[in-house]
Amino acid sequence: MAGRYGFAQFFSRDKVKTFKPKKKFEQGTLKFNLHKQANASLSSGIDLKEVVRLPPQEDLNDWIAVHVVDFFNRINLLYGTICEYCTEETCTTMSGGPRYEYQWCDTDSVKYKRPTALPAPKYISLLMDWVESQINDENIFPVKVGVPFPKNYLQVVKKLLTRLYRVFVHVYIHHFDTLVALGAEAHVNTCYKHFYYFVVEYSLVDKKELEPLREMTEKMCL
Repeated sequence: MAGRYGFAQFFSRDKVKTFKPKKKFEQGTLKFNLHKQANASLSSGIDLKEVVRLPPQEDLNDWIAVHVVDFFNRINLLYGTICEYCTEETCTTMSGGPRYEYQWCDTDSVKYKRPTALPAPKYISLLMDWVESQINDENIFPVKVGVPFPKNYLQVVKKLLTRLYRVFVHVYIHHFDTLVALGAEAHVNTCYKHFYYFVVEYSLVDKKELEPLREMTEKMCL
């Protein structure tokens, strides 16, 4: 199984671009230290089911926050590897095969207050901008020690991770051949397994949202 080092090494190649700017933790903060701890565990080759478990005496909300940011960065890189093959002409809808189509809705926006069908690259661009705005909002993801998380924190996290999961769905179902051709399959599989084990461990994505990749997941993760 490819480890974190292999994943990072692959996605540091010149041919791979970041789809959106990478989110970083400030050095010396609690979340920076947790981020280093999580990545060290991932690099060590420990079973991914063990990697996602909350370290002793750590705060669950902080642990989840670190992973949300990490998953945003990694899915950002993942989509960056294939985004030139995902165009408004080739992917006219944000879908996961004929049975699943996702429509964009952001009640805070002027244009998308109601679910709107969009081409996949437009949907994913809006999604990444929206996720970035959420994780940069210190009212949702506080960065200072002692500042509490909001009461709706887990509700927000579930929405973020559910929408990020849809990028996996689209990429695996519509761009798998491209992943294979780029030699990225094993690395993306590692990223997916880490994400899957994490959201299942903390019940952060509803089972019905995981359905599009159920058969693949059963072979890969169960």
